[in-house]
Order: sequence, then C-alpha cells, then structure tokens
Amino acid sequence: MSQRVIRVADIATTKKSKGMLPVSPATIWRWVREDKFPKPFKLGESVTVWDAAVVEAFIAQRAGGAAQ
Repeated sequence: MSQRVIRVADIATTKKSKGMLPVSPATIWRWVREDKFPKPFKLGESVTVWDAAVVEAFIAQRAGGAAQ
C-alpha cells in the first residue's frame, strides 16, 4: 500500500485555487504551530507534505464534532 501525500497548496484555499479547507496557508501553518492541525513531514530539503489520510481524518473528525 502506498502512502498518498499532499502539500499545503492542496489543503489551503488561495485566490487562485480552492483547497480542502476554506482557510489560508498562513492559517494552516499557525494551526500546526499551535498543535491544532497534524504535523507535516519533509520529503526533501524544500518539500514539506502531509499524509493525506491524516488530514482527511482531521477534517472528518471536525465535521463529526460540528454536527453534534
């Protein structure tokens, strides 16, 4: 089984593209610093990614909590 990874541009929304969440890249990074969002990992010196399954689980957990 292969691990699917995503970058901040896939997660955050900008003026040019819609991401998985309606928040800016700066918000994603602030949430990471505040331990409110899953930590990314480095694939290389300038390549930072998240495990897509972990991010999707984070969103699903928040969506489930908001409905209660």
